[in-house]
Amino acid sequence: LQNYPNPFNPNTSIQYAISSRQFVTLKVYDVLGKEIATLVSEEKSAGSYNVQFTINNVQLSSGIYFYQLKAGDYVETKKMVLMK
Repeated sequence: LQNYPNPFNPNTSIQYAISSRQFVTLKVYDVLGKEIATLVSEEKSAGSYNVQFTINNVQLSSGIYFYQLKAGDYVETKKMVLMK
């Protein structure tokens, strides 16, 4: 799902669901493709999940960022906006 709220400051919630036990990664990237954070990197059981991304410990400027979810063969990238 799309993160909420979007635009965000200082945190946003990212929800996702998987249908079977799979290794899941959820990473945040800047517009140049540099990895900013790894939010999830583990095997998960089937179900719905909610992950918080908070910028308190990371020095980020206002702008567009991307988060990418990988679960098995499934890959999806979505855009989010940070407004300070």
